[in-house]
Amino acid sequence: MMTIPQLEKQANEIRQDIIKMLVQAGSGHSAGPLGMADIFTALYFRILRHDPKDPDWPERDRLVLSNGHIVPVRYATMARAGYFPVSELATLRKFSSRLQGHPERKRLPGMETTSGPLGSGLSQACGMAMALKIDGVKDRRIYCLMSDGELEEGNIWEAALFGAKYNLHNLTAIIDRNNIQIDGPTETVMPLEDLPAKWRAFGWHVVEIDGHNMQQVIDACNMAKSVSEQPTVIIAYTTPGKGVDFMEHDFRWHGKPPNKEEAKKALHELRTLKGRIRGEHE
Repeated sequence: MMTIPQLEKQANEIRQDIIKMLVQAGSGHSAGPLGMADIFTALYFRILRHDPKDPDWPERDRLVLSNGHIVPVRYATMARAGYFPVSELATLRKFSSRLQGHPERKRLPGMETTSGPLGSGLSQACGMAMALKIDGVKDRRIYCLMSDGELEEGNIWEAALFGAKYNLHNLTAIIDRNNIQIDGPTETVMPLEDLPAKWRAFGWHVVEIDGHNMQQVIDACNMAKSVSEQPTVIIAYTTPGKGVDFMEHDFRWHGKPPNKEEAKKALHELRTLKGRIRGEHE
């Protein structure tokens, strides 16, 4: 089992993978994937029941990625976890590649759902959680990752009602609360606050965490397993573009990749932890 420092180092490696993938692809999303690297690392290396050598293992937990456009972080994490060679990350968004700009379930083993249209992931996750409950399965969980911007979609709230009505305590939703979407700050496009109060009003157990604090991510996911009457939503406050100064908090990086010069600067920042250490590549 990885220690917290080892997990943090892994997340930094994954951020570097993301930058390399995006600059080679020449298209894709930067801010969200960089912001979610800590959470994906915690999930794949400490939380999920899964087997990279047997992606269809029946006893596995299921992870639904609702905001499919951040899939580079999932590809990079899966590669580091052993699902496929890290070298394959260079094929992102190429013709015939298994690593498309939005995930396709049948192309890549270990990908539970195809996604792209926002707002549909929680409905899919509720269906999976309900199926496990009907079958009397108690030792598996469903995880659903969502962006904050897609909470503007009405069917998210229909799924929230469903999850509470049927007491889907085997479901953990994680919201990337990074406060940006492609057209600007979420609170300018469509205000979401008081977000925790809204989820509580819909009957969910709510946990708020720093999405870059590895221990908090792990503790929140483990705590959710002890909730026996409600589904749990973890609101993870994250920094979009985390680790790269000129990307952080800037909504213009929601949906564009770095060019070669920008990628060089970004990798330098990540390799040297923003200048705090001397880079091994210098």
